[in-house]
Amino acid sequence: MRRWSAAALVAASVTVGALLPVTPAAAVHGGVPGDFNGDGYKDAVLPAPGTDVSGKQGAGAVVVLYGSKSGLSAGNRKTITQNTAGVPGTVESGDGFGAATATADLNRDGYADLVVGTPDEDTPYRANAGVVTVLWGSKGGLTSGTDLPSPDRYSYRYGQDLAALGIGGGGRTRVSVASYTGSVHFTGPFTRGGGFGGVTLDMNTGSVLSVALGDFDGDTWPTPAVVSVRDSDLTGGRVYTTLAADNELQGNGLVAAGGDLNGDGYTDLVTGDPDEPEKAGVDGESGGRVLVWYGSAAGISADTAPVQITQNTAGVPGASESGDAFGGALAVADLNRDGLADIVVGAPYENLAKNRAGQVTVIPGRASGALGTGSYSFSQDTAGVPGASETDDFFGTTVSVGDVNKDGRPELFVGASGENNYTGAVWVFPGGSTRPTATGSKLFTASSVGLTQANGTMLGGDGLLWII
Repeated sequence: MRRWSAAALVAASVTVGALLPVTPAAAVHGGVPGDFNGDGYKDAVLPAPGTDVSGKQGAGAVVVLYGSKSGLSAGNRKTITQNTAGVPGTVESGDGFGAATATADLNRDGYADLVVGTPDEDTPYRANAGVVTVLWGSKGGLTSGTDLPSPDRYSYRYGQDLAALGIGGGGRTRVSVASYTGSVHFTGPFTRGGGFGGVTLDMNTGSVLSVALGDFDGDTWPTPAVVSVRDSDLTGGRVYTTLAADNELQGNGLVAAGGDLNGDGYTDLVTGDPDEPEKAGVDGESGGRVLVWYGSAAGISADTAPVQITQNTAGVPGASESGDAFGGALAVADLNRDGLADIVVGAPYENLAKNRAGQVTVIPGRASGALGTGSYSFSQDTAGVPGASETDDFFGTTVSVGDVNKDGRPELFVGASGENNYTGAVWVFPGGSTRPTATGSKLFTASSVGLTQANGTMLGGDGLLWII
């Protein structure tokens, strides 16, 4: 498995040729649905950071599919770029608009807002400095935007990952931003004119690849968790839940997410650690792993030992095999509506009938007992799933969850950036009586949503694909 450092990302387009945008825009999470137009239905977010716009290669776009009682339709959509009226900035080659997205009602007006990272945007201070834009929800949808400026004018790839969470007014609504020069954390109140309550620049924890927000100690205030880029010979990067370099957690990873897995009222932190270890069992596991730190009244500290889950864990489908990249994508959400969050894990390099076809596994939350029981998986070889597994599809590049037809049964979204000559694709698995089902699942390709370039669109986002 490839283990590229941050610096190697810039050279990646040289080695893989025309299939990629000018600069690979490595982001982490899949687009989370949100009700941007206030009609009661959540709208799907399909990032496409490799999209060519007005002749600018890899400028990037985000496609919004509007939710409805009948679900999603490719015809009911809006494509947003930096050339869209009301969006700050101008399209440029290699910007990667949409490389990262996050969803929350930041200004508490009843409409979800979409936070968009453009990590390779050039500024007057440096190339690939990055920019973060809030697209504000309204009755007409996402029609205007303002930037969230970094206090670090010399930032590098600011916006390569994003987290947004609102659990109340004022400072209980927050946005966290990852960059290679550190992390930036905004607190509310946020205003449609671009105002916010406060901002903190944290450079104590080094180059940050992934960010998450959660109420890990139950005090009703969101707390950031950050994951660094790879460090030395570790699998993954170092993990922190306080912005201090001397409070590193046990374990590591490349992507973080949070949710209450056991129903005790505290957010639990989950990381995906897809790398192959130098020595299995000492640091990481062959085939990849997921780590869970349970929240508590004392929060999550350096003394909190994580729980490890692999494909060899009892109840988890499949088996750990070298190079699977289990943990290469991650989301945490309640899919079976039992009040407990579940872990959605992408293994984009999983070999099936074809090499690196990819697979996604759902690990249900449990009030007690070991995680793993009741787990299930999806791939393009699952009966009822449109398409078929092909070499280097990378099904499970990104994953996300949201109820887009208001039936109370959340849908599962799975991206595969290698599908169709790296134009990418997104599958939507409808919510069933007890879990998402392949029956009635839909496939959205780049061409089906109006993105017609021959390669490199990467609909659904490219997740961690170009650094694992």
